[in-house]
Amino acid sequence: MLLIKRLAIFMGSSWLLLGCQSTEAPEVPVSVNQPDTEVYTAPAVVEKPEPAPVALTPEQVDDVWQRIRMQLQMPVSKHPKVRERIDWYLQHPNYMQVISDRAAPFLLYIVEQVEARDLPLELALIPLFESDFNIKACSAAHACGLWQLTPLLAKHHGIEIDWWYDGRLDVVQATDAALSFFEYLHGRFDGNWLHALAAYNAGEGRVARAIERNKARGKSTDFFALDLPQETRRYVPKLLAAAALLKHSEDYGMHFPAIANQKALSKVALEYPLDLSLVATLTGISNQQLTALNPGHKRFPAMAKGANHLLIPADKERLFAQQLDNLPPMQNVNWLRYQIQPGDSLSVIAQRYKLDIQDIKFLNQLKSNHIRAGRTLLLPIPAGSSSQTLATNELQYQVQSGDSLWKIARRHGVKTNQLKRWNNLDTDHIAPGKILIIYPQ
Repeated sequence: MLLIKRLAIFMGSSWLLLGCQSTEAPEVPVSVNQPDTEVYTAPAVVEKPEPAPVALTPEQVDDVWQRIRMQLQMPVSKHPKVRERIDWYLQHPNYMQVISDRAAPFLLYIVEQVEARDLPLELALIPLFESDFNIKACSAAHACGLWQLTPLLAKHHGIEIDWWYDGRLDVVQATDAALSFFEYLHGRFDGNWLHALAAYNAGEGRVARAIERNKARGKSTDFFALDLPQETRRYVPKLLAAAALLKHSEDYGMHFPAIANQKALSKVALEYPLDLSLVATLTGISNQQLTALNPGHKRFPAMAKGANHLLIPADKERLFAQQLDNLPPMQNVNWLRYQIQPGDSLSVIAQRYKLDIQDIKFLNQLKSNHIRAGRTLLLPIPAGSSSQTLATNELQYQVQSGDSLWKIARRHGVKTNQLKRWNNLDTDHIAPGKILIIYPQ
């Protein structure tokens, strides 16, 4: 027992001595020149951000519909009338295929004109429902072309309408006139595009009166609150629906067949009238293409009067420029409008005016030798001809409000039945704005 105690005392003293030695050990100074122990440190990983996609400009996208889509400005409307029209489009999925086929030659040109004026790109969609992009479309109210311009509006904007040429069917003149009118209406209605659109359809006076009536009654002057004709109440929703479908085509499952965002048309200046059949021969542009692109020239192939430009496929522009010197101006002729008389035949008419039957057929686009009394033929009579028929003076008269055939006939010293025969009229009713041909006695 005594031995165990002595061992315990001895071991305790040893631990105390070891503890004192550890506490009193001097610190080893660290030399600044002493090399550190090399320790591998992994380089910091710097995560490079994904490159932001390069935003394409409207000119850089592949599809003209996409070019319009990225520039739409008008708010999407949830009005039931708009929804109703959206449903109509969705129920007719082939409609956009037809529209794209018709619009392909002209849509980019229209878009560029809208962009140049800094107008909402929604306006480029108007021919979609105004005329179904049918450049030759004419309504019962005599509104014609892609933009359905009336004779009065066309005349106000300096567009020619005569027997030779109808500028409403010329995409260049018609687009310029329509966009100028929209600019005017936008200002007229204090920057309200829906009011401007309604006025394009119904007339600015009618829309202005509808707005004033609602103001006087303390009602909203929002387009959808106005008392307007049923056609106009459908007109604006058609545009808003088309824009909504284009803007959210994927959500709606609506396919707009692509139209290449590349120049399809070239406008070439003309210094003198041309025989368009020669243009077709020397450039390889078919007669069908020329007539489809230039329907304003009503007497194809003779382009004796009308616009001082011609629309051709863009890929033919260089060839056309090279061949222009080989395109002689039209012969110096007097163009006679000859009204077919009972007993007439092409051979009789050709002999009377010393013309070739085939030339008469080609100039008047006749598929056979059959002609009908009362119809009109275009005959090229050489200048200086002694034909008495050339002494006939043709007068073009635009029917005014309040006119009747009897009044017009009396004013010009002719008979009403002559007016009807000269203008192929089956009725005494004539609408204001109609152009009548008169041969004063």
